[in-house]
Amino acid sequence: MPKTRTTILLILFFLCISWLSSSVFWQGVKNRVPVHGSGSYSLPVATDKIKSKASEAKHFLNTRGYNASVCFLLDMSLPSGQERFFIYDLRNDSIQQAGLVAHGNCYQNWLQGRQYSNVVGSGCTSLGKYRIGSSYTGKWGYSYKLHGLESSNNNAFERTVVLHSHSCVPETEVAEEICQSNGCPTVSPQFLQEIKLIINSSKKPVLLWIYE
Repeated sequence: MPKTRTTILLILFFLCISWLSSSVFWQGVKNRVPVHGSGSYSLPVATDKIKSKASEAKHFLNTRGYNASVCFLLDMSLPSGQERFFIYDLRNDSIQQAGLVAHGNCYQNWLQGRQYSNVVGSGCTSLGKYRIGSSYTGKWGYSYKLHGLESSNNNAFERTVVLHSHSCVPETEVAEEICQSNGCPTVSPQFLQEIKLIINSSKKPVLLWIYE
């Protein structure tokens, strides 16, 4: 009887190991590596969706005099508690770093789901490509002006939609939704420092693309 019980336990143990090694959860854990200099994580291999956006970005950048080695891709379809601001290495076709980013609340106490607008005073996120402009220190500290390049976001400058940080944005992923902005792509203070190094060292404009 003891031998039978031991055999059954061993079989169950190996079945559990087999399930974990093939499960989506475990694959996700295995494929995540620490981002240098931060407590967050980045996927070393880009997903098909990100790769597709990066490919489109390459064509856009090559004809407009932008930095062709890196761009920022923001996927608003992902939960806000999950990393969805991707620093994309265009030369190596891979995600360089990733962090959290808040979306606009459209001046509601709490916006359920997603809502987008290019209207001045809407407080909503605007989808589309942006040229990252000059830096300045204002209400939200160190910030970058954003210039909308499409009909869906060409009021960004007038709306004072800027790239900045806020302490309400966590440095690492969380299970719940994070704080919301008034339309600005808002990141954590530490992640802004990572972004700052790239933007300030670039001799050409850097592209930021918010999509869903």
